Amino acid sequence: MSALRALTFVTLALALVACGHRVDHPTITAEAPAIVTSNIARADYAGSAQCGACHAAIVEAWRTSPMHTMTRTIGTAQIRAPFDGTVFPLGDDHVTVESRDGARFMHIASGHDGDRLYRVTRVIGGHYREDFVGVDVTAAADPVTDAGSGAEKILPLSFVYVTASWRYKGYSVMSPERPEIRVKAVWSRLCLGCHNTVPYLTYLYDDLLGAGAPGYQGAIPDQLLPPSRQLHPVVGDRDALDAAIAREITALGGKAPDDHDAMLTQAIATTRKRLDGAHLLEVGIGCESCHGGAAEHVADDRVRPSFEPHGQGLRMTLSSGAAPTRAQWINRTCARCHSVLFSQYTWTWEGGRRGDDVPGGSAINSGEGRDFLLGGCATQLACTRCHDPHAADAREKLDALAGPTGNALCASCHPALATEAGLRAHSHHEPGPGSSCVGCHMPRKNLGLAYTLSRYHRIGSPTDDARVLGDRPLECALCHGDQSVEQIVTTMEGWWGKRYDRARLRAMYGDDLGVNALAATLARGKPHEQAAAIGALGEQRVVSAVPAIATQLTNTYPLIRYFTRHVLEQLTGAPVPVDVNQPPAAIDREAARWLRDRAAASHP
Repeated sequence: MSALRALTFVTLALALVACGHRVDHPTITAEAPAIVTSNIARADYAGSAQCGACHAAIVEAWRTSPMHTMTRTIGTAQIRAPFDGTVFPLGDDHVTVESRDGARFMHIASGHDGDRLYRVTRVIGGHYREDFVGVDVTAAADPVTDAGSGAEKILPLSFVYVTASWRYKGYSVMSPERPEIRVKAVWSRLCLGCHNTVPYLTYLYDDLLGAGAPGYQGAIPDQLLPPSRQLHPVVGDRDALDAAIAREITALGGKAPDDHDAMLTQAIATTRKRLDGAHLLEVGIGCESCHGGAAEHVADDRVRPSFEPHGQGLRMTLSSGAAPTRAQWINRTCARCHSVLFSQYTWTWEGGRRGDDVPGGSAINSGEGRDFLLGGCATQLACTRCHDPHAADAREKLDALAGPTGNALCASCHPALATEAGLRAHSHHEPGPGSSCVGCHMPRKNLGLAYTLSRYHRIGSPTDDARVLGDRPLECALCHGDQSVEQIVTTMEGWWGKRYDRARLRAMYGDDLGVNALAATLARGKPHEQAAAIGALGEQRVVSAVPAIATQLTNTYPLIRYFTRHVLEQLTGAPVPVDVNQPPAAIDREAARWLRDRAAASHP
C-alpha cells in the first residue's frame, strides 16, 4: 500500500473507531478478487474525496455532473436563475425573486400564509431546471445572516432553462391547477433520500418490516414492480443487522429499542423526523451512492466495491431466490431513484392506474429506471450501456443510439438483426431511421423536462396488445402521423400476424377508425396521451394542427399547458403570447386572440 493510501486509511479507520465502529478487513486470496464484506452501513462509506487518488479523471468529470450536483449548498453553487426582482403571479398570490448583499430570497405574498420572506439555502437540480430550498427569515433582524426559523422548506418557484423563465414548482409534475401559493413541504422529508448520499441501509427499513410499513424519505418503491421482479432482503444474522440499525438510529440522535420489529419501526420514525442535511454522508450524489460503501476498497484496492448491497447479516435476492445478474444490479442502482410515479396523477402507460398493484410505466421523467425494469432487456442490458454514469450524456451519443449504433448494441443479444436482411424482415422497413431498434422499442412518447418528448424506457413492442389496446396514440403514429387508426392496425396485422379487437379500438378512438390516430388522441386521450400526440405533431411539423393543439392551452394539468405552448412556438417559429398561469377563461381569450391574429396575418 502506498504511503498516501496508508495515511488515508489510517485517518478513515481512526475516524470510524472514534465513532464507536469497528473496521473489519476481509481476507485477500490470490484466486479471485475479494469483494467488500459490507457496503450498506454508515461506517462502510469512505466519501467521494477518497476516490480521486486513483480515479482522478472520473472523479473530475463526476464533480460537475448533473447527478453529483443534484443538491448544492448556496455558498458554493453556480446558479443560472436570475434573482432580479421578477414578480411571478399565481391566482391572487405572487412571489418576488430578489437578491440582497449576495443572498437570494423569495418574497411570498399569499392569501393563506400571509407575507413571508425565505432566504435560499440550497439548489436542487441543474440539468434542465433549478429548484430551491430555503429558511423563513421573515422575523429576522438581518435576513442575510440570520439562521432563520423552522425547517428548510421547498420553495415555490422553479427556473426552467429551455424557456429562461420561472414556473410554479408544483407544476413540474402532473399536478392539477393550484389555487394558491403554499410553502409547507420540508426538504429533508421529501427530496433528501434520492438527491443526496445516505447509507443504503436507510432504504431497506420498510422492506425488512414488511406490509404496513409507514412511508419515509428514501424508501425504495420496489413494490411497484411485478412480484417476480422484486428484490427481497434475506437476513442471515439478525443480531448483526439489528446492531447496524441501532447504530444508524443513534447516529441520527434517536434511541434504539431491543425488539427487531420495534427497532425497524423506530428506524423509520427516526429517519423521517431527524434525517436532515447534517446527517448526510455527502451533499449531492456521491460515488458510493451507486457503487456502495467502499471503505474496505479504500483501505486495500484489491478489495472491490460492489453494486450488490450486502453485509451486516443481510443480502438481497429476487423473489425466485436467484441472484441478479451484474446488469440487474446496475439497473437496480439506477432504479433506486429513477422510479417515480410523480404526484397523484391517476394514469400510467399500458392503460394502467397509479393505484394498481403493478402500475404501468411513468409518462414523464424520473420513472425511467423502473420502466426499464418492467421491460424485456433488464436482465442482460445495463443502463450504463447507453448512459454515461459519470458525466452528462453527450446529445450526439444519445442521438446515435437511435440509428446503427443502437442497432449494433441490440444485435449483440439478437444476432438475427445484425444483417440488413434480418433487420428488414423484422421491421418491415428499409435499413435506416424506420428500422431503428430504439425508435420502435423505446418510442419518444414521454413528457421530457425540456418540453420535448423523451424516450419511454419500458422496452417492448409497438405491436403489444397492452400498448395497442391500452394506450393512445398507436406508437407507429409517432412517426406515421398522417395515417388513420385503421390503416396502422391493418398494417400491423398483416406484417406481424396480429389481430386487434376493433370494439376496444372504437372505445378509445371513436366509432370511425378511419380517423387520424394523432388527431383522435388529441381530442379523446388522457392528458399524458394528449401530450404525446402534441409532441409528435410538433416533431412532424404538422402546422395545420396548430388550432387543435392550441385547445390544450387550457388543459387541466398546467404542465401540459407549458408543453403545448412550447410546441406551438416550435411549430410557428414565433413566441405565443399566452400566459398559461392564468385561469382557463383568461387563457381562452388570449389564445383565441392569438389564433385570430395569426389567421389574419396569413390571409391579409
